Amino acid sequence: MAINTSANFAADAGKYIQKKTLELTQKTIVLSQFAQKVPLPKGNGTTYNAFRYERVPLPYTTLSEGVAPSGQTMTITQVTGAVAQWGDLIRITDVAELTTYHDVFRMAIERATYAVAETIERNTFNAINGGTQVNYVGAVGARSALTTGSVMTPHELNRAISALATLGAQQYRSSGVADMKTTMAASAKGVSVAEQPHYVAVIHPNVESDLRENSTVVTAWSYSDIAKLYNSEIGQWSQIRFTRSNMVPSWTGQAAVSGTAGTAGNLATGTYYIRVTGSDTNNGYESQIYQVSAGISVTGPTGSVAVTVPSTPGFTYSVYIGTSATTIGNLATSASGPTTGPLAGQATQLAPGANVVLTGVGVAQVPPAAPATGVTVYPTYIFGKDAFAQIELDSLKMAYLDKADKSDPNNQTRVVSWKVFYGTMIMNNKFFMRIEGSSAFTGTFG
Repeated sequence: MAINTSANFAADAGKYIQKKTLELTQKTIVLSQFAQKVPLPKGNGTTYNAFRYERVPLPYTTLSEGVAPSGQTMTITQVTGAVAQWGDLIRITDVAELTTYHDVFRMAIERATYAVAETIERNTFNAINGGTQVNYVGAVGARSALTTGSVMTPHELNRAISALATLGAQQYRSSGVADMKTTMAASAKGVSVAEQPHYVAVIHPNVESDLRENSTVVTAWSYSDIAKLYNSEIGQWSQIRFTRSNMVPSWTGQAAVSGTAGTAGNLATGTYYIRVTGSDTNNGYESQIYQVSAGISVTGPTGSVAVTVPSTPGFTYSVYIGTSATTIGNLATSASGPTTGPLAGQATQLAPGANVVLTGVGVAQVPPAAPATGVTVYPTYIFGKDAFAQIELDSLKMAYLDKADKSDPNNQTRVVSWKVFYGTMIMNNKFFMRIEGSSAFTGTFG
């Protein structure tokens, strides 16, 4: 018996496309609200210079009658920050625009707008990771000593508050020593929590979940829900107001990747060590940090090192090289790396599973320190007022090019582009710190 099924009429079946596009995952942007905003006037180069007059030593003893003291020498500390131009573009052909159901030009504008905010947020995190004040959960001495049980607790937060207060880090909603009496008086009169001086913290959602399993913190956060000051604020505990961001970086320790010696480069005779890092293609953080390899004996002056980078989807890889296992501070050079841009010829942006020949020692760049293999480490940032600044030389510029010109006389392409000239500068390392630890919630979803 003949039966006409849907397969017989596949050529005549239409395709339904939903008019509304699907939502993206949400990125939480929080850092800029805590930065001091400083303009760099045009015509003054790309370096911003700030100065701090340090305190003079206090007198050691009383004055002698009729004798002037020897006096004190004033000292100045200079802090500098550099700006750089960042930008990107999305190019679309006229055929793509004419034949696609959705408005791809409008979608390109929206996606470029997201990219601007997320790029600045990521770059700011990378900059403040250069801060020198670090506590490790459990008072261990290094990131590599953290374990899967090194989870954030109120004790660690108290350590941070004590350290910042001891150093004299100024708090938000405080103008320094001059208003201490005013602050104390306001507290006595019952001024709202929102108006009282405080530090601010930026934490990863996994660290937030760890703290939410502490009854003391949960109670404090629940009472402070009605007095939020900041974007993505989740509550206050003790002297810290907490904000959450899923753009906080993390670092996962991985087993070392080995290499073999060859003779296809310009490495001199010696023993070399390599460290591989994996950067997620979404944010570009170096989040997979591989242990340092064993020594590789190279015979030069035409020596090289061959290595196959890991093949995890969603990551690109970089390879660092050095002559000491403890002081690797340079990218390797390789023909497999980018062919244009400031990192042309360096062993970076390597495709998963790529077979790479390292031909030399490249630009100076220090890889993130590796946690122990299998341990993921999350930084928690705690800021005092004016800890860091965002420097702006030229504000964000976006261009929407959809008309014909000399380079595109037939108007065959549309371009959405953006650029911004800015930088992030640590103003005072004593005004902020980070606490590094693991989480009980690592790898429990997705």
